[in-house]
Amino acid sequence: MEGANAASAPAARPRHWYRRLAGTAVLALQRLFYLATTVLAGWAVYALFLAEVDDDGRQPWAFLIIWVLAASLLLPRLNRLLTRIYVPDYFIGRARTVDGLLGGPVNLAVIGTPGALRAAMAAGDWTEADPVTWRSSWRIVRDSVLRRSYPAAPVSPLFVFGQKQTLAFEKEVAGSPAQRHHVRYWSCPPGWRLPGGFAVDFVGAATFDRSVGLSLFTFQVAHKIAENTDQERDLVTASLQAGGASVHTVRHFSTGYHARNGGGDAIETDGDLPIVALAPLQPDPPPAPGAGAVR
Repeated sequence: MEGANAASAPAARPRHWYRRLAGTAVLALQRLFYLATTVLAGWAVYALFLAEVDDDGRQPWAFLIIWVLAASLLLPRLNRLLTRIYVPDYFIGRARTVDGLLGGPVNLAVIGTPGALRAAMAAGDWTEADPVTWRSSWRIVRDSVLRRSYPAAPVSPLFVFGQKQTLAFEKEVAGSPAQRHHVRYWSCPPGWRLPGGFAVDFVGAATFDRSVGLSLFTFQVAHKIAENTDQERDLVTASLQAGGASVHTVRHFSTGYHARNGGGDAIETDGDLPIVALAPLQPDPPPAPGAGAVR
């Protein structure tokens, strides 16, 4: 048996080496294609823009093509490349967009289970957001334009700990998804603690969508958020506290600052971080004796 195993080992190694080589080749081709499409998109935007500047006729459709190429290919890919180099890949109290840009501040934390958090938010009349799909994305665009109500409209993915939000909740304003209070929550990795040693189960980012517009950094259609993020943080905290949660606020958890988020919107915060300890879920009372009996 030992001789058979020894004889089969050399044959296994070349197959493993071949798989690694094939995987490396596929990754290299993907990166080459990514680079080529980015360069071509940049060249197309540049060429079309120069052609329009020199053209006395002014073709509106050319500007539409420039916008589509810039918003869908060129700018997002350039942002991903630059943020991968310059933006720290560890917790700094800011969420990140799918393109790697810094989003809104992480401005609250929660101690409790996912079930307790869902129950507490529902008790405060918050609606859990639908997942992002083609259908829900089309519906929020349509309902925002037509000012139709969509209380569970999806929220764009933001990332903390390298993962998108675990849960998201919202409150629609004036019957239109263009304006809404909303908060995202991310599950903390096992054993992870906030700076300062606080053990929590979720970190959250609460902001207010004031309108729909174009992102300053990608030219994509996106919600524009209100500058005062502390006001939205306090709204969510008060809602949870009204449901029986206890709150401990860490003063000056981060330095207060004025900055911009990934869409180019101005944001400000005082740097305080409320840590909300949710009331545990109460078990259903046992049925009364004979409640289910058939007479």
